[in-house]
Amino acid sequence: MSNIYETDIVIIGAGPVGLFSIFECGMMNMKCHVIDTLDFIGGQCNALYPEKPIYDIAGFPSISAKDLIENLEKQAEPYKPVYHLGQQVVSINKEDETTWVAETSKGNKIKCKAIIIAAGCGAFGPNKPPIEGIEVYEKSGTINYLVNKKDEFKGKNVVIAGGGDSAVDWALILSDIAEKLYVVHRRPKFRCAPENSDKLHALAKENKLELIIPYQLHDVKGSNGKLEYVSVKNFDNEIKDLKADYLLPFYGLSMELGPIANWGLGIDNKNISVDPSNMTTNEEGIYAVGDINTYSGKLKLIVCGFSEAAMAAHNAYNRVYPDKAYHFEYSTTKGVKT
Repeated sequence: MSNIYETDIVIIGAGPVGLFSIFECGMMNMKCHVIDTLDFIGGQCNALYPEKPIYDIAGFPSISAKDLIENLEKQAEPYKPVYHLGQQVVSINKEDETTWVAETSKGNKIKCKAIIIAAGCGAFGPNKPPIEGIEVYEKSGTINYLVNKKDEFKGKNVVIAGGGDSAVDWALILSDIAEKLYVVHRRPKFRCAPENSDKLHALAKENKLELIIPYQLHDVKGSNGKLEYVSVKNFDNEIKDLKADYLLPFYGLSMELGPIANWGLGIDNKNISVDPSNMTTNEEGIYAVGDINTYSGKLKLIVCGFSEAAMAAHNAYNRVYPDKAYHFEYSTTKGVKT
């Protein structure tokens, strides 16, 4: 059922920079609605590498992507953001000189004074293996490209395909959960952090998982949408059938701007051009922060995205409260909601 909402700020993207944008807006008494195509918050951090350590977040010598997202969610929680998950912003239009309307793929319309685009690399989807008939297993959830609940695989036979960080990260996590775990890769060397590659091979020696290398996916077999076997083939065309309840192919993502490309914003090589002094785009009242934007000297780092979120929020305040001067205070002086 579609609805019409009104708020101060619409944030497109619920990754780390989008979540911190909620906090920055909240500190300035601006309410936010947040829209994301995923069914959960955290963007790629939660979707692809939740257990992967991040080392360049100020004040944290090391923090997992999952823990970072949980902390950002708690930081934003006092400001009562409204999340619209599992839906995409398909259009944005001006209702009048001071009001934008964002419409989602579920028909929801959200009126706001400003829009902050924190969409990371834009709309992203998985690179799927070229196997005929996999759609029926995708619908049943026995072939999946994201892991939402790792306990779903407890006591199951799981095949992970891929050799990058996501494949290896999830293999390390699921090795203690799955009944039987196979990792299929077309070459002996994995494209991941060296220490994780060492851990993977150590687990294989302990028989906590089985490395199927050098092999690649060939076919899937099952009945009534229920996966039963994953067939793999090596370079000598030898085929193995692996008994499987689930297949998790991690072959990376295809990145596209999606509908954003049609919103009349200045686009430079699939990024949104902004004024680096305040993150404004060529459309008044629309800002872009994080990996989605570009300007001279741009660094695609989470910490830079946090700074950009603060600058966008401070500029957007003038649209939300045009007749009210903002008195700048540090958080240590002002405090935060609890």
